Order: sequence, then C-alpha cells, then structure tokens
Amino acid sequence: MNTFSVCAGLLGALLVLCGCGREGGPTPVPPFPSKPAGQLEILYPLDETLFPPEIVAPTVVWEDKTEGVVRWQVMLRFHGRETVLRFDSAESRWRPSEQDWTDIKQQSIKSDTELAVIGLDTGGIVAASATVRIRTSTDPVEDAIFYREVPLPFIRAVQDPSRIRWRFGAIDSQHRPPVVLENLPVCGNCHSFSGDGGILGLDVDYGNDKGGYAILPVEEQMVLNDEKIITWSDYRRDDGEATFGLLSQISPDGRYVISTVKDRAVFVATPGIEFSQLFFPIKGILAVYDTVEGTYKSLPGADDPGYVQSNPTWSPDGQSVVFARAKVYRNDAVAKSNSILLNEQDVPEFIENQQPYKFDLYRVPFNGGLGGKAEPIAGASHNGKSNFFAKFSPDGQWIVFTQAENYMLLMPDSALYIIPAAGGEARRLRANTAQMNSWHSFSSNGRWLVFSSKVNTPYTQLFLTHIDEEGRSSPPVVLDWFTGSDRAGNIPEFVPLPAGAIARIQEQFLDAYSFLRAGMANERTGNYSGAVRSYERGLAVEPGNVELLNAKGFALFQQGKSEAAAVALEKALKIDPKHRKSHNNMALVSIEIGELELAEAHYRESLAIEPQAAIYNDLGFVLERQGLPHEAMEMYRRSLELDPESAAAHFNLATALLLDAAFQEAETHFRAVIAQQPSTQAYAGLGIALIQQGHIGEGLTSLQSAIEADPKNTAAYDHLASTQVQQGKLEAAASTYRRRIRNQPSVAAYTELARVLARLGHHDAARRARANAKAMRLGKKAVQ
Repeated sequence: MNTFSVCAGLLGALLVLCGCGREGGPTPVPPFPSKPAGQLEILYPLDETLFPPEIVAPTVVWEDKTEGVVRWQVMLRFHGRETVLRFDSAESRWRPSEQDWTDIKQQSIKSDTELAVIGLDTGGIVAASATVRIRTSTDPVEDAIFYREVPLPFIRAVQDPSRIRWRFGAIDSQHRPPVVLENLPVCGNCHSFSGDGGILGLDVDYGNDKGGYAILPVEEQMVLNDEKIITWSDYRRDDGEATFGLLSQISPDGRYVISTVKDRAVFVATPGIEFSQLFFPIKGILAVYDTVEGTYKSLPGADDPGYVQSNPTWSPDGQSVVFARAKVYRNDAVAKSNSILLNEQDVPEFIENQQPYKFDLYRVPFNGGLGGKAEPIAGASHNGKSNFFAKFSPDGQWIVFTQAENYMLLMPDSALYIIPAAGGEARRLRANTAQMNSWHSFSSNGRWLVFSSKVNTPYTQLFLTHIDEEGRSSPPVVLDWFTGSDRAGNIPEFVPLPAGAIARIQEQFLDAYSFLRAGMANERTGNYSGAVRSYERGLAVEPGNVELLNAKGFALFQQGKSEAAAVALEKALKIDPKHRKSHNNMALVSIEIGELELAEAHYRESLAIEPQAAIYNDLGFVLERQGLPHEAMEMYRRSLELDPESAAAHFNLATALLLDAAFQEAETHFRAVIAQQPSTQAYAGLGIALIQQGHIGEGLTSLQSAIEADPKNTAAYDHLASTQVQQGKLEAAASTYRRRIRNQPSVAAYTELARVLARLGHHDAARRARANAKAMRLGKKAVQ
C-alpha cells in the first residue's frame, strides 16, 4: 500500500495539472468526500467509535456493491489540519501500520478524525464513498484480560475438555495473548478475581467431584494442586442432595466465595455451531465459603428453596450481592431424574416448545454472611424479560446486566443494559451488536467494558466499549486478534495487573480419577474413542487402576472392538478378581463373541460378589439363549425379588412364561410392564396371553394397541390377523394383512392374504373369481 499527503490548499491546482478526463494523462487526486455516494458502507469502525489510547491498529472493513469499482482509497482528515492522509487498497479492508496508527491516535485525542473510503473505477473516477468519525480516548484501559477459549460446537469441549484453554494479555500487544492454562482433562469453567487481582477462583472438576473449586494466589508461575481445591459438595454433604456449584464469584477482598449450591440446570447440546448449547439453572440457593474460617454457610435472603438463586455478583465494597432469581421449575420428569444437569428428555418443553423461563435481578445485603431481605432491582426485574449477569462499575455507581427474552446463557437476542446501582430506568448500551452480547467485565478504572459477541462469526469474539460518567457507551471496538478462527472466546475479565503477571498455571492435582471423569463425560455424549484416549492417559499415570481398565474395556466394547475390550477387562480382573463391574462387562463381551457359557460364569461371579437385580435379569437372558428356559425364569424371579419394579425382568419373565404356555402368569407380568413402561412388545405379548386364555376381545384390543404404538410390529399383525381368521372375520383379517404388507411386506404375509382372499370368494361366484385372481397374483408375488 502507498501512503502520501496532499495539502488541501493545492488540491485545486493539482487537479488542473493532473487532468481529470478518461482519455489519458495523470490520474486525478480525489477530494475528501463531502457526502456518501454509491453503495459503499463502512462496516468497521462504526461512526463515533472511541478507541483506547494503547490499542494496536484496527482493520478498517467495508462493503461496496457499486458497479465498476476496481480499487479503493482510504482517507483520514484531522480537525484543524489541512493535511489529508491517503492509503490505497485493492481489497475491501485496510490496516494502518503501527507508526501511522500512532500518529492517527495522537491527532484524534481532542477531536474527531474523519475516516473516508472511496471507490474508484478503472479511470480513477470516484464512484462510491462513505465517511465515519473516530476518536481516541484519554482514558487508558490499563488492565489485562483473562479469558477462556473453547472449541465449537460446545459438545466438543464436553467430550474433550483438554481442548479448552485460557489466555491472559493486554490490548497493546500485536500478538494474541499467550495461553496460560491448557490440557486439563477435566472441565474448567467460570473464573473470577478479587478486586486487586491477587486471587483467582476457577470452577474445576477434581477428584471425581463436579463441585470442585480452585482458589489460587496470583503469581507469574501458578500451581493448581490439592491444597488449593475446595468443594461445594461439602456444604450440607450429609443431606444426600448433590451440588454442581457453577457461576461462583470471589469477593472483592478475596476472603469469601459465593456460589449456587444444591443446584440443577438445563444443559442441552443443540445442533449447529453458533448457539450450540442451552444452559440455565432451575434450582439452587446461594452459599458462601469463608477462606479464613474454612466454613460453608447459606446466605439468608438468597436461600429460599422455592426459588432458583444463581449468578451472584458482589458490590465493589462487598456489602451486598446481586443475583438472578426465578421460581424453581418442576415437572414429573425432573422429579424422577437424579441428574444435576437435565437434558432434552427431562425438559422437552424448553427444547421443543420454547416454554418461557425468565430471571429477575435481586439484591441482598451480605452483612458479614448474615444476609437479609432480598429486594428486586428496579429496571432489571419483573419487566417481562430475563435479566442476568449483573456487574457493578468499580465506583459502585452503575450496574450493567444482560437481558434476553428468556433463559440465560448464549441467547441470540441477549443485549447489555445499564442502570443506576440503586435501580432505575434501564438503558440499552450503544455498544450492543446485532448478535448476542454478554459475559462482560468493567476495567478497574471503570471507563471500559469488555464483553463477548457473535456478530461477526459463530466463534465468539471479544469487544470493548467506553463508559462515561453518565453511563453512556461508545460503539464497539473488536479485539479480533484475541481469538482464532477455531475457538470461541468467552468469560473475559479485566484484571488490574500487567500482561506478564500470569505466565503459566500448571496443574498438579490430576490423578487417575480426573481422567476417569473426563472419559465418562465423553461416553455420555457417545464419543467412545475420546473416552478411550482419556482412560489411556489415566493409565499412564496409574497403570494398575482397575476402574480405568474396566472403563477402557467397556468403551472399546461400545466401539465394536471386543477382542481389545477383553484384554483390558482380563487385566482388570487379574488385578482385582472381585471387581464386579469388570465381570459384568466381560460377560457382555463374551455374549458378543458367542461364548455364552463364559458369560454365564462371569455373571455368576458378579452375583456372588454382590447380588443385583439387573445382573440376575442378564443371567436369565444368557441361560435362555443356552436353551435353559426354566433356569432362566428362576433368575428373572430372583431379579424381581430384589427389584419388584424392574420392567425388564417382568417382560423377560412374561415372554418365557408365554413360551411355556403359562398364559395367566404371563398376563400378570405383561400388565406390570405396561403399568411402568408401556411398549408395543408388552401390548403384543399381553394380547397373545389373553387370546390364549379365551379373552378374545380384550386380546384383540391389546394387539391393536401394539400396532398403533409401532406400525412395524409384525408379531402383533400376525396374531391379530390369525385370530380374526379363526373368528371368521375374514374382511378384518384381510385388512390387517394389507396393513401389515404396507408397513412390513413379507412372503408369509402375501401368502396368508392370498388364502384369506380365496376364502372370501367361496359363496359369491363373481367375488370368488376376483379373489382367486388376486390370490394367484399375490401367490406369484410371494414366490418371487
């Protein structure tokens, strides 16, 4: 690119000397545009953008749909100066050199600089133009930014947490901030710092505990080890109610940490990259950990079990806590589920029907942990919207929060609003982009806000905006070099420290169970190859860990690698012959390779260690496969003695009884299955049992129910049709066979339909002829 300046006073003379026609001669120097022309739009920076004084050079980006434009020129005009800077560009973007950018910033501190882009045709004539005004702030950012990068879609991070990494750096660097933490095989999540940046808190799975939380003094070289880990699960551990402990926040003085405990949340991986998860809590109270006393206590005023109280944030003086609140959500599936994280099977109403769920912001006094009465914050509560992620300005004057139509994390319509800290009218920040605005943090001087947005790419980027004394924000400044093209940047936090204050965070707490948890997370998403990799990393730490060997064997079995699975499981059983789960998995492998007697032996070993209803049921299945039906029935009965509600054992026993002609007892067990888990197979079995006892009408109804539940249930069709034939209901039987053929065609079905049609034509000569002809055609088709 070429750079030159032209004195405005000489501009007219130059135009005369250079000429301005298309027939030849020197190319004219275009004047600074006085008004827009053509179809050119400057996409970045926006008009009146305010840049921090220490930021590196931005990239100017524009779109030009004007016909005939072949190149562009970027112009900058400064207030009170006649000099115009000009830069040529052959593409629709331009970035000044750092030297030029330094000059531009110096000239634009006290007044606006006009930045114009003009589109030129082949003859150098102006065909399009647009202008914006930019300025450099006198307020520096000063702080560095700590943030997380995750792969997308988010399910990849769940499957392989080691791909998540954290960076720490400042906006005055030409290069992407360095990675300070990476390769954790367990999930690390929300982080926060004390007011002076001296203490870091980080959600991190540890020791097979999802409630793990690390509290570390900030140093250039930091070590994440056992001594720095607490667990939110220690809050009222004996009540048997699990805790996840997300969205924790360290107090400004670093003494306390507040978090949501006894929590449950909707956590669903959704299709696509841009918005690949749905997350929001539906249950939980706030609890406080005292780092001095080592105690956990709920915070009165934010511990009402009828509400979910989550996403807390401290006031700068530590005297109050603002949090998001909504009524606890309950349904039958949620009540039955034992999981802290609920999926689409538990809450289809949010996934399929997008049922509303909204949060309000409340404030509660901290009062040294004694709490008080929680009050809604005017402007951020009971407004028909979902309000969350509140952040105080360091002077305590303002609260910036996120608002969306519903839910919480990763909402496409989320926008940033500002209110007085005491509450008041909410104003939408000018910095908001068109696509998701959230995860914000104030700089320590209160003049800058960093936040995340997806306006430019599905891979979330970080942005800055200036906040003045009146709470007004400037257009967004993108930190496009902070994130790569394959990671989403989120949870940015300003830290009042120089960029080199954190160089490395080295984990030293990872044990075999950390890798076991990582592998199990992969298994839950069906990523068995990723699970095997995690288990193998754990076995490198502890080669004789039986749990890891067993888990590796199971994951290999799920991949269809039965021989490799057997090797891992045999090694586990050699180390611990009494490892029940390894016996169970070895039985599965044995069934797969056809070694039924070996499978029986492993199931019997498992039952000798610990009798379990499910294993008795599985052993019954193996015995039945070996041609031992009565021995199998005995195992099913033992399974039901331990678990009378086992639908699988009821069904297997009912099926075996049906084959043994014990129809009345089979009916009892089929009905037990239907009462718990109605299925097409159970309805079909019940129908057969009823018909065999002479309860024809009820039996036919049950078979019809089986077909309605699964139109491809061939057994139900066949028994229904054959019973209809026996009753002389030939028209109904023909209809059943036709329906069966439409859904599951077979030679037998065509043959039976031909026979029924032949019988239908017995009394009427014309009808008999037609039926016989059709029967012959069907018979030929059956032969084919």
